Amino acid sequence: MIEPTFRWRFPQRTSLPAELVDAGAELGLSARLVRILLERGLRVPADLVAFTAEPSAGLNDPGLLPDADRFLERCVRARSAGETVLVFGDFDADGVTGLAIMAGALRAFGLEVVPYVPSRLEEGHGLSLRAVAAARERGVQLIVTVDCGSTSNAEIAAAVEAGIDVLVTDHHRVPPDPPAAAALVNPHRPDSAYPDRRLAGSGVAFKLAELLLAGHVAAPQLLAGFAQLATIGTVADVAPILGENRAIARLGLASIRGAPRPGLEALLARASILAANVDLESVAFSIAPRLNAAGRVGEAMEAARLLMTDDPAEATELAAALETANDTRRDLTKEAMIEAETILAATPDDAATVVLGSWPVGVIGLVAGRLAETRGRPAVVGTMVGEVIRGSSRSAAGFDLAAALEACDDLLIRHGGHPGAAGFECDPGHWVPLKERLVLLAAAALARSAAAAAAEGIPGAAEHDRRPELRIDVALPAAEVDYPLLRELASLAPTGPGNPEPLVAVLGLTVSRIRSATGGHAQLTLRRERDVLDGIAFGRADLVDGLQEGDRVDVVARLASRTFGGYESIQLEVRDVAPSGIHPEAAGILGIAPILAADAARGPEPALQAARTSAL
Repeated sequence: MIEPTFRWRFPQRTSLPAELVDAGAELGLSARLVRILLERGLRVPADLVAFTAEPSAGLNDPGLLPDADRFLERCVRARSAGETVLVFGDFDADGVTGLAIMAGALRAFGLEVVPYVPSRLEEGHGLSLRAVAAARERGVQLIVTVDCGSTSNAEIAAAVEAGIDVLVTDHHRVPPDPPAAAALVNPHRPDSAYPDRRLAGSGVAFKLAELLLAGHVAAPQLLAGFAQLATIGTVADVAPILGENRAIARLGLASIRGAPRPGLEALLARASILAANVDLESVAFSIAPRLNAAGRVGEAMEAARLLMTDDPAEATELAAALETANDTRRDLTKEAMIEAETILAATPDDAATVVLGSWPVGVIGLVAGRLAETRGRPAVVGTMVGEVIRGSSRSAAGFDLAAALEACDDLLIRHGGHPGAAGFECDPGHWVPLKERLVLLAAAALARSAAAAAAEGIPGAAEHDRRPELRIDVALPAAEVDYPLLRELASLAPTGPGNPEPLVAVLGLTVSRIRSATGGHAQLTLRRERDVLDGIAFGRADLVDGLQEGDRVDVVARLASRTFGGYESIQLEVRDVAPSGIHPEAAGILGIAPILAADAARGPEPALQAARTSAL
């Protein structure tokens, strides 16, 4: 009988605050949906109101951003003096979308703009001395950074010495000793009073575009196009789709579905996606990777030009170049993953995965992301770039990477990022002590997390359980899966990090049929009381050998609706499968806990058999 691949985390059975239930009822939200939202951090009635309101109501006053007044005043002076502005955007999707927003807004404001995207290999993250030199040679007196700059102390000092002011717009961690910029617009500043700190770099650029375009006759049309870009950047940077980010995403998706920008339309055509069908999933897996590919294996400036162009012919040509880069990126990432797994097979299974190889610098972040996902632990991947090691890291299990690198500052040449993703450079001689310290920090964080989970009574939270976690939003007997539930869950859209696609534990199903599907997938037919539910398990070919007809199972799945031959039905997009009732929470819901308890005393095999047959 198959064992669950993931650690299932069932929703807490705590009582709902009465004021939250009442507020939800006034908004047409069921108590079940209110409970899901409560689990996602919406704790007061005002949160529910904001979640259900029109997206424009979820936008905060951009003037509340720290140094917003200084930013605007310096832009006004630049316009009065006829200055040229160099807009420096990072080379990832968040950076290039933010650059396109900022460049477009400043041009509409009346400034001449020179866009600049650094080379990932030769310049790395953050404002570069090469960019400062380019600005000086062109007689530029103002640099605006996008999605970077908070840790660029030396580079900004060089600009100031050359008589160039720098306006930093960023969302990464602000160090204790920030740079001497003319303005540091970052919601993560310790003194920030901005209502929502979760903005991506492109989100900060979008808010400043609002500030610059206040009163502009074409502001609504311009901001609708900028919302498209900010949505892509927000999703690509894995920022939480909650609060203002969710409002931006709703605005951006509506605008894309109505009239996508020429560059985005060309990308959608390459991905064979209709604009009317765009959602955050297609942005994350089809659009953002193509934009990122330019900076990983080619020139990120091509992605920036694609996003800024109004010429459909140029957009088509640039989209083709990005498609080629994306194909190359896939091949390089696949090769690097194979090599990384080979190296790790001979190393201890630590609290953090730290590996050094000889890989293109453009793919190490992707490798780190894959390793963090498959191993359920934070991953750090390094490669040699000249005489230094360039590293990229991705979080798992809630580990704060930016804080961890700050704790390793004495071993690093430079570093930056945020809790979920961060990068650094270090001397090769510091790699081993860096690895040891990161593993210790991750182990301590893991122990604290396990202790907190155990205190909450969360099963399977022991420190040794390395399976990735599946957070379940609703757990119920299979007979209760219906269209009202599907519609309730659909109201959570758009979903993404922080507001993930809702997952349902569907309990007490019997396997009627299972077979392989093209592409390494599994198709299932699952019987309940009066009918069957069809299921598809993407990437789970292992289920074909692990299950057989008649097995009694519980599944965790995303609910979807499909239409075939004019008949609409609910389909389960299965994420994981377990013997029915093997989890105590599931057994309690199904009313089979006494059977499991009696059999558990005789060992695991009778308990598994009881779980399979108890409800037959």
